[in-house]
Amino acid sequence: MKNILSFFILLLLAIQVSAQVNFIYAGKIYYEKRVNQYQLLDMDNDNEWAQLMKKNMPKIVVNDYVLNFNKNYSLFQLIKENDDTKYIFGMKPSENDKIWKDLSKNRIDMQRDVFEQTYFLQDTLRQLEWRITGETRDIAGFECKKAVTKICDSVYVVAFYTDQIPVSSGPESFSGLPGLILGLAIPRLYTTWFATKLELTEPAGSIAEPKLKGKITNWLNLQKDLNKGMSDWGKSGPKYVWNALL
Repeated sequence: MKNILSFFILLLLAIQVSAQVNFIYAGKIYYEKRVNQYQLLDMDNDNEWAQLMKKNMPKIVVNDYVLNFNKNYSLFQLIKENDDTKYIFGMKPSENDKIWKDLSKNRIDMQRDVFEQTYFLQDTLRQLEWRITGETRDIAGFECKKAVTKICDSVYVVAFYTDQIPVSSGPESFSGLPGLILGLAIPRLYTTWFATKLELTEPAGSIAEPKLKGKITNWLNLQKDLNKGMSDWGKSGPKYVWNALL
């Protein structure tokens, strides 16, 4: 009887240790962002303008990002600007763009270049209505669950998060799921972000106090500014707004 009791105690201890090992609370996640520029500008037709654009810019542009995170904070930013790649006007990523989240206080600070203006957004984390589906996908060695939501009223967003990293953050301004987002797709912007690797490194202290600058705004006023500035941009205007509000 003692042997059986000892066996179950050891088994429970092993399960607890295993659970602790599987959970990750700090590190660096590297993401690859891919944008289909031809689709974004509706360049699949054969008119003269579309053909000229196809000759002067790549169909797919790729950029690398990093998310430093721990239990309380995360900081998302571009690793390095790609000088060799040609981008759609106004869509080139900037090293000045930084997105910091205080997960314990539900706060976000975001510095973002939009054409000639740098904005410094200070607000609460975006309150998204996520719907978790039963689908799963392996990303960077982690089993991830699929969740969907909308931004800007009608822009569909697909995310894949992992329970093994119980930190409610992810690329860009996205958060609110019971685990770190390792995959993200926005079909109407023909854009994806997928994690490529994880480094188990405790982020530097500066992750808690980033030095950001720009025209101070919040979610509501930023959207108003962008809608006003791009009101006469036709069909392409909303895409620039959605992109800036990510």
